[in-house]
Amino acid sequence: MLKSKTFVKKTRSGGVMKIVREHYLRDDIWCGSEVCTGCKQESTVLQKDACIESNLCSYPHYLIPDTNVVLHQIDVLEDPVIRNVIILQTVLQEVRHRSAPIYKRVKDMIHEKEKHFYTFTNEHHRETFIEREPGETANDRNDRAIRVSAKWYSQHLKPFEADTEGLKVVLLTNDLRNKQTAEESGLLVYKCEEYIKSLIANPELVDRLALSNDEKNEITSSKLLYPEHLPLSRIQAGIKSGSFLQGTFRASRDNYLEATVFVQGEGEDGTEVLLQGLQNLNRAVHQDVVAVQLLPRNQWVAPSSVVLQDEGAAKDDNVDEEEEENTLKESATESVRKPTGKVVGIIKRNWRPFCGMLNVSQIKESTRHLFTPADRRIPRIRIETRQAATLAGQRIMVAIDGWPKDSRYPNGHFVRSLGSAGEKETEEEVLLLEHDVPHQAFSQAVLSFLPKMPWAITPEEMAKRMDLRHLTVCSVDPPGCTDIDDALHCRELENGNLEVGVHIADVSHFIRPGNALDKEAANRGTTVYLCGKRIDMVPELLSSNLCSLRSNVERLAFSCIWEMNHKAEILSTKFTKSIINSKASLTYAEAQMRIDDTSMNDEITTSLRGLNKLAKILKRQRIEKGALTLSSLEVRFHMDSETHDPIELQTKELMETNSMVEEFMLLANISVAQKIYDEFSECALLRKHPAPPPSNYDILLKAAKSKNVEIHTDSAKALADSLDGARVKDFPYFNTLLRILATRCMMQAVYFCSGMDSDFHHYGLASPIYTHFTSPIRRYADIIVHRLLAVAIGADSTYADLMDKHKQSALCNNLNYRHKMAQYAQRSSVAFHTQLFFKSRGILNEEGFVLFVRKNAIIVLIPKFGLEGTVFFDSKDKTAPNIVFDEEIPGVSVPVPDVEPQAKKPKLDR
Repeated sequence: MLKSKTFVKKTRSGGVMKIVREHYLRDDIWCGSEVCTGCKQESTVLQKDACIESNLCSYPHYLIPDTNVVLHQIDVLEDPVIRNVIILQTVLQEVRHRSAPIYKRVKDMIHEKEKHFYTFTNEHHRETFIEREPGETANDRNDRAIRVSAKWYSQHLKPFEADTEGLKVVLLTNDLRNKQTAEESGLLVYKCEEYIKSLIANPELVDRLALSNDEKNEITSSKLLYPEHLPLSRIQAGIKSGSFLQGTFRASRDNYLEATVFVQGEGEDGTEVLLQGLQNLNRAVHQDVVAVQLLPRNQWVAPSSVVLQDEGAAKDDNVDEEEEENTLKESATESVRKPTGKVVGIIKRNWRPFCGMLNVSQIKESTRHLFTPADRRIPRIRIETRQAATLAGQRIMVAIDGWPKDSRYPNGHFVRSLGSAGEKETEEEVLLLEHDVPHQAFSQAVLSFLPKMPWAITPEEMAKRMDLRHLTVCSVDPPGCTDIDDALHCRELENGNLEVGVHIADVSHFIRPGNALDKEAANRGTTVYLCGKRIDMVPELLSSNLCSLRSNVERLAFSCIWEMNHKAEILSTKFTKSIINSKASLTYAEAQMRIDDTSMNDEITTSLRGLNKLAKILKRQRIEKGALTLSSLEVRFHMDSETHDPIELQTKELMETNSMVEEFMLLANISVAQKIYDEFSECALLRKHPAPPPSNYDILLKAAKSKNVEIHTDSAKALADSLDGARVKDFPYFNTLLRILATRCMMQAVYFCSGMDSDFHHYGLASPIYTHFTSPIRRYADIIVHRLLAVAIGADSTYADLMDKHKQSALCNNLNYRHKMAQYAQRSSVAFHTQLFFKSRGILNEEGFVLFVRKNAIIVLIPKFGLEGTVFFDSKDKTAPNIVFDEEIPGVSVPVPDVEPQAKKPKLDR
């Protein structure tokens, strides 16, 4: 059966296009139930014994949720108790249109066999397809389609009731009109909350219910605390006329009454609008896209110097912030004012489930409690739960349902418990979830694309590659490194020049474009290194075995080989797919020992000395061009072999060999960047580091001025030279402190597509062009660069997405996000293990330095342990400061240009 729909569409050029859409209807679409003998189905999903203990439904039943139930009650539907659910095509299409994350969660449930979720394609079934009636809204038509499908299922399964103890179909909806219409049609229908509360054996599911609008109104006060949000139509008109600005809301970690809105401008930097006070913040949550209105210039204020944390009083709707907001206003006169505004509406909510702890109410037998998120930038959330006694002391996840204008805090619901607070496994799970790090096990679909073992290089592959197995190649890495991306060699040629090679694991040989393995790696974007744990971007068979350039095994590589003179000047460059056999896998310390030991003169040691000599020249040349030498505190933990708890902590010391490896990786990245840009000027994947705006340097200049030191920030070279000369007598650590602050002034380095940008410069490296080529095991960007380079040298064929600059640009956005989140997760892991280290060590006396001074606190750095904390001054006794090191998921406010993870090689931007 065929139906068609004809309509006309206006084209961009002003013409009219007639479009005919054909819609095929069938009568052989299965119902999916194992009780049915009428459908000739090859397999079934819905069980015959579909029993859940319920006060409302004492018989076996299948559930059909409508679109709003799926969208708002997804946390309930994901519970293992909820099984035998029919997801209609109408519902699935609406969910896909309205929320991509929830659509993915629904698809995951459908693929989970134990859940028995069945997709019924009602829009293509002859008896359940309906056409939209004249004057009927799309929403009303979809509601009717759901009711028609529920009616069809009830009638279709009715003949089998006797064999199944009265099997019925239950429609779940929260729409009162839809429920009433369904009841009039003779359907068995319940509100979702009504049904969930009827489940006898699973009372905890009630906590997962998202609040309905009626319930939200019940638990708010009559006092209006916030201005009304403007409707989207007025917001759009205001943005178009210029009276409103659109931007991303960024809450302050240090002051819950302050935030900024980043408004993207025509240039690189954009502008920031300052917001102060609860009414001006107006219920925006960190990362929401909001509309702001600038206040008159005479109402502009300066960022506050006060550190304020929301204490979450029990009578939270009556908290009077007037005194604290006055403190903000008083501090505004002390420094330069900034453009200040207020939130007038929300354009897009970016809510997600948040990890944190429950603050149990002091009111006896109360079911309403405040939840404190791990991220200080997220407001406290009020939830209803009957499990407060059980959840106290646990890390839990909570989702926001809404934020009425008469409620001090947003309302939400309990999602799930993660485990006891302070336990290593729980805290690792929290930091991975909070930083959106994909850490689930690789699916069978992904693993199916791995090479079959035992694996060996085939003769056909040998013939395509340059055989470099005879060269004295070695790798230099941190202790315990198993994912070895890179190896090096250096040898003297007959003409007296030197041949230097950087050999990189040929991961793109194993990961082919567009398959499930490739898509998973592209989504993960990067390997994440935590203390004592690694979240791989690719399965371990590749990362630690077939791609890892381990010693004394033959491996596929992508080689960059230069001919240089003894002044480290490049005479020629060659790129080739190769086969290598590394002669040694060394640690930095082992390589350094070989270089320093004059009694050792074997081929490996001679190669290392040649590399080290050239690296020193390359580094000097880079610094002369204006490359920055910045500093960030990194600490190394020594773990107990049984408990895996930290037993010793020390700041990392860098050796010459660290710098040696770094210099040649930087050189390879620059050489490859130039090659792929020359070949593909529109679609090369490059990496840039924008110069910071002058205002970023305020903290650095202020710190230097405190010791009468002058810092010039006109250019990277001027900054580098100033930092080199910034010395203070009897204060040897001052220069390191300045370099730490300079690091915090930097912008984030980012990936971009060459056809979408004109500024390629890497500020930190003082390089006109740059990319990432040297770590394809742990960075997806390098895999794309390998594919581009392979096409450029004729070693592989291209594909459509590789040459599409818009798709490359979208990929870069994801890679930048994943890279940033990985850095933050790594810092959080270091911070947590630092706390574990100090847990049983009592009071220690160590040297510390004051980094920043606030009105009611100072920020202190303890270099020995890489610790940074806030010392609050008690308002009653200024002489008794109280030091607080973050007990939550630590900060994400410091953009480090490209300092790599603690567990891997320390590099500037390799």
